[in-house]
Amino acid sequence: QVLLVESGGGLVQAGGSLRLSCAASGRTVSRFGMGWFRQAPGKEREFVAAISRSGGTTYYADSVKGQFTISRDNAKDTVYLQMANLKPEDTAVYYCAATPGTYFGSRAYEYKYWGQGTQVTVSS
Repeated sequence: QVLLVESGGGLVQAGGSLRLSCAASGRTVSRFGMGWFRQAPGKEREFVAAISRSGGTTYYADSVKGQFTISRDNAKDTVYLQMANLKPEDTAVYYCAATPGTYFGSRAYEYKYWGQGTQVTVSS
């Protein structure tokens, strides 16, 4: 069992930055591929970014490529999402997710563990 707790969300003006954190407990996060997803009001949950167990490979949705950066610190059992140049359309609840094994990517059904989410609101 893995417990994931996101933090770092909040209200920011367009053009601003935020860094989300996802702290894992229960099992070492180095065993899991990790991903970030988001869900805006009235929309389906969508993939944002993913990172391999070692952190050596990352994968991004086209909509955030060059704007967001995913990283991880396995020694701290924490995964991060650095978000820059935020836009109102980035407003959503952001979820951290973990999948055991070697998979990391955009398929939400591959992720076994999910956090409760953290709200990010970008004002224009």
